[in-house]
Amino acid sequence: MEELGSSRALSKFEFAVQMTCEKCAHAVKNVLQDVKGVKEFSINMDSKSVLVETTLLAEEVHRLLETTGRKAVLKGMGTIKSKNLGAAVAMMSGEGPIQGVVRFIQASENTCIIEGTLDGLSPGLHGIHVHEFGDISNGCESCGEHYNPHRNSHGGPGEDNRHVGDLGNIFAEDNGRASFRLVDERLKVYEIIGRSLVVDEREDDLGHGGHQLSKTTGNSGRRLACGIIARSAGLFENNKQLCTCDGITIWEERNYPIAGPGRNTQLQSPPANL
Repeated sequence: MEELGSSRALSKFEFAVQMTCEKCAHAVKNVLQDVKGVKEFSINMDSKSVLVETTLLAEEVHRLLETTGRKAVLKGMGTIKSKNLGAAVAMMSGEGPIQGVVRFIQASENTCIIEGTLDGLSPGLHGIHVHEFGDISNGCESCGEHYNPHRNSHGGPGEDNRHVGDLGNIFAEDNGRASFRLVDERLKVYEIIGRSLVVDEREDDLGHGGHQLSKTTGNSGRRLACGIIARSAGLFENNKQLCTCDGITIWEERNYPIAGPGRNTQLQSPPANL
């Protein structure tokens, strides 16, 4: 079977899965046990949870789980370590239809896993960077410059002389979707919570182009989408079963937008697939 994930660094995802009997658990086991990129998994019927140790994207594991016909919700993420070193998430939005989710997991003191999916991009490469401010009051323009605490020149992943926030490029397919998994040795989750993540119009030249902007921004054009980086639940830190503000279960919440007017509007009439 083809391996879906794109990095050897392992992370763990905790999913709530709508399992009601042993037959459900057996179905989950069948879809996970022979997948390359899934190292280990465990199923707990009492808590209706599935813990997956993997190199796959959370989106890929989520899709596998839901091929069983059961709803699944990501509840927490972390690493193979017993101690959670930090996790964060950025809800991305921008020009036109661009939207998506990017997650950060501190796998070790020197390894941060960044994974996400964005839709609505033009096909090809797009620069992606952590910026210094978690301010989107004026769209992506108020996010400040690249996060660069050491005052280095712009560069790319794996280079010594780079902004800490320089994460390189992500690739959007012809359908406008970019699904990616990056592993970075400079980024620390605890340093970037409250800052922002920005995706740019064009490919980042990683500081190696001849343009005058190469050493500062990578000459990657306008800022297309951004999101504030917020702390996310680590493994076993999210016991939520009911959203107290809306009175809906996690299974219902899965079908609604995270926030905004669309959430309240849709809550008035349940989705057809419930």
